[in-house]
Amino acid sequence: MDRLVNTVRPYAWGSTTAIPELLGTAPTGEPQAEMWMGAHPGAPSRTERGPLNEVIDADPVRELGERAVGKFGPRLPFLLKLLAAGAPLSLQVHPDLDQARAGFAAEEAAGVPIDAPHRTYRDANHKPEMICALTPFEGFCGFRDPAEAADVLAALGVDSLKPYVDLLHAHPEEAALREVLTALLTADPAEMAQTVTEAAAAADRLGGTHAPYAVLAHHYPGDPGVLAAMLLHHVVLQPGEALYLGAGVPHAYLSGLGVEIMANSDNVLRCGLTPKHIDVPELLRIVRFEPAEPGVLRPEASATGEEVYETPIDEFRLSRFVRAEGAAPSDITAPTPQILLAVAGRPKAGELTLAPGESVFVPAGETTELSGAGTVFRATVVA
Repeated sequence: MDRLVNTVRPYAWGSTTAIPELLGTAPTGEPQAEMWMGAHPGAPSRTERGPLNEVIDADPVRELGERAVGKFGPRLPFLLKLLAAGAPLSLQVHPDLDQARAGFAAEEAAGVPIDAPHRTYRDANHKPEMICALTPFEGFCGFRDPAEAADVLAALGVDSLKPYVDLLHAHPEEAALREVLTALLTADPAEMAQTVTEAAAAADRLGGTHAPYAVLAHHYPGDPGVLAAMLLHHVVLQPGEALYLGAGVPHAYLSGLGVEIMANSDNVLRCGLTPKHIDVPELLRIVRFEPAEPGVLRPEASATGEEVYETPIDEFRLSRFVRAEGAAPSDITAPTPQILLAVAGRPKAGELTLAPGESVFVPAGETTELSGAGTVFRATVVA
């Protein structure tokens, strides 16, 4: 078992206080957006044996187990994070596995540098992900029914939004959503900026259910993503609740602290709320224009005390243990690799005591027991 030393990423949207408060450290005054736990080459966790990616590369079967290597190859297939949003993240979607493989191959063949700002596919993997709230966590996820989205836009009373309202009423659901998102992203930038400014002012006056869009516009004035977000469900997770985000589902996080887990990929297609490149044709090919409820997940308890967040993919499996003082130890030995993250109390993984925000990597097959009081998230794979 390896205690992990993890990198905190200072993205501009990060909270300056949430991660320090969890870790019990003093804020630096700079944003602290994500703390990465895993073997991603961009910021691998460090161990006494070396960077975790190098530890795994040296003996994949020993570290990951035969099952995981046979199913996913010789790399840890997930990345675990603490995510602390102090400002809105970009509105985005992720490709499915076939789309990622085809897109990556096409850009490689075209000679687009892997670090080019206009590069869309950074690898050949998909990026399903899940966010589990540690504090109230706010975001946008999945398309509303077009008629509901039309009502949100119409309530603003902005004349230049009327054509979009009419489109949302006039077409079948998927066609309506596609046509409106396309129109928002391809409109004249100056005209769209004026429309967003008027819509944001109206949202600020209305408050209530429109208030989140005024927040978006404060951070991204004139950005068409403010209007695109109105097509989506606004979601507020309570601590312990989670959202699973599959391929093609548009989403954006607004505020809060959570535990995020995802397949090990950097593939993101942005729809707005960003100064970065937006590949509109590819985005429209990837987005699934299907109205759907967000589907808030709550953990399912088992007889062992493990509470599992069920998802339809195998690259990651996230669960938690909420342990009371005096509870019997929990045997969590598994034939697959694990990362354990404490978020409350001072539980023990084997002989290692974990303060909030501390984590360990457990190689496949290593005898492992949780004891003591506290809350521990467990990340592994289904293999």
